[in-house]
Amino acid sequence: MEETIAERAPAEREGRRARRGRPRLRIALAVAAVVAAGGAATVAVLAAGGDRGGGRAAALPPGTAKVARETLSDTQTEDGRLGYGPTLNATSQARGTITWLPESGDEVTRGRRLYELDGDPVVLMYGSKPSYRPLRIGTEGSDVKRFEQNLSALGYDGFTVDDEYTSGTAEAVREWQDDIGAPQTGTVDVGRVAYAGGPVRIETVTANPGEPAAPGKKILGYTGTTQAVTVELDTADQRLAKKGARVEVTLPEGRPVTAEIDEVTTVIEPGEQGEDPATKVEVTIWLDSAAARKAAARYALASADVRFTAGRRENVLTVPVSALVALREGGFGVEVVKGGASSYVPVETGLFADGKVEVSGPGIAEGALVGVPK
Repeated sequence: MEETIAERAPAEREGRRARRGRPRLRIALAVAAVVAAGGAATVAVLAAGGDRGGGRAAALPPGTAKVARETLSDTQTEDGRLGYGPTLNATSQARGTITWLPESGDEVTRGRRLYELDGDPVVLMYGSKPSYRPLRIGTEGSDVKRFEQNLSALGYDGFTVDDEYTSGTAEAVREWQDDIGAPQTGTVDVGRVAYAGGPVRIETVTANPGEPAAPGKKILGYTGTTQAVTVELDTADQRLAKKGARVEVTLPEGRPVTAEIDEVTTVIEPGEQGEDPATKVEVTIWLDSAAARKAAARYALASADVRFTAGRRENVLTVPVSALVALREGGFGVEVVKGGASSYVPVETGLFADGKVEVSGPGIAEGALVGVPK
């Protein structure tokens, strides 16, 4: 937030008289960077000679405002896009001919075919790492345990879920292969299982039936099945993007719903026509609550307004940012008006938001009058 304010400074010495009863000001331009909890503000100040804080002002300010006690929130609304979150690619890990593909919009869950090679299914399983070697009797490792966890979740038994591929595992695999129409080898070859973090929604299909597949060939793009809102922020607004923070999402013709920031990533966007690349902050907000899912259910893709709250301070004293004056000895103060006189009082600043600033200090109380520009 940027505010430009003019300081109403006292005379150089208390009691000094100037022509026509007005102080003689020596004005110089100063720029002070003020860092507050939850944000930063740059305050340009027309600094004047005056008392070093706590002194009487030579003349009353042109206007006044009351010190208020309220809740101060640093909020900002940004444009977002409703969809299903980032698109990931499924690539082949084996050679063969593509014999079947899903359609865009299809949802695939654990144990179901994602696509087919040579007439045999490539099956979706849940996990964060891809398969990288055949699994057979005697194989040991975390990849074995991950596969056995999926096999058990599909209802197969006769083995212990651990990091060892045993004869019991092989027998369960043969039963599973028979059920899905694959050759009953008891071995899980590389490229016959595709891992994803959970159920997937097919976003794009880039291959065609009949095409040859080879390791690294892109077959399709997929997303999660939970709708999400994605917001792209400038790096200057990075303070808004905190994983786990609550935000308010408003969809077209809908009421605001509360959701949570799930992912915050930095992306580099290529420059156009010789321009330098731009760094952006991409925020993903999953709509996983019942209210949020209901609000988004009627849309596949849509725009959304996202209201971020970078900082919030309850029951604090606030003044307009324009009430701040830069003190000669450093820091900030306000001109407190009482009766027919005023004096400068040092203050500690807190959160800046909506043209106001949190203040505290001796002599600062709710209802007190402070000077502001007219």
